[in-house]
Amino acid sequence: QVQLVESGGGSVQAGGSLRLSCSYSEYTGSSYCMGWFRQAPGKTCEGVTRMYSDGSTTYSDSVKGRFTISKDNAKNTLYLQMNRLKPDDTAMYYCATRLSFLCTGAYWWVGGHSGQGTQVTVSS
Repeated sequence: QVQLVESGGGSVQAGGSLRLSCSYSEYTGSSYCMGWFRQAPGKTCEGVTRMYSDGSTTYSDSVKGRFTISKDNAKNTLYLQMNRLKPDDTAMYYCATRLSFLCTGAYWWVGGHSGQGTQVTVSS
């Protein structure tokens, strides 16, 4: 049973930082990619970043250079370090995982597993 639990969201002023965490069950092992997507109010979901089992990563253009994905396998935790936050980053952030060979495209998380989300609000 895949379980993903996000935490670390909150409210921050523009320019600030937050670190999101996602604890995952051991089932989400090396055959999976893991990452984050978000949904802002009134908008469709947007892929933010993902990491493959070989450590390679992809980022959306909107967060490249500001956000960093990392994983601590010993703690079964995925992280998203978000720096230089902007009001446009306001959204519900979801942790997701999917079998690596299916982890492609703009909506890579669809058909996989995701958590309940954690809210990030950035004020100007």
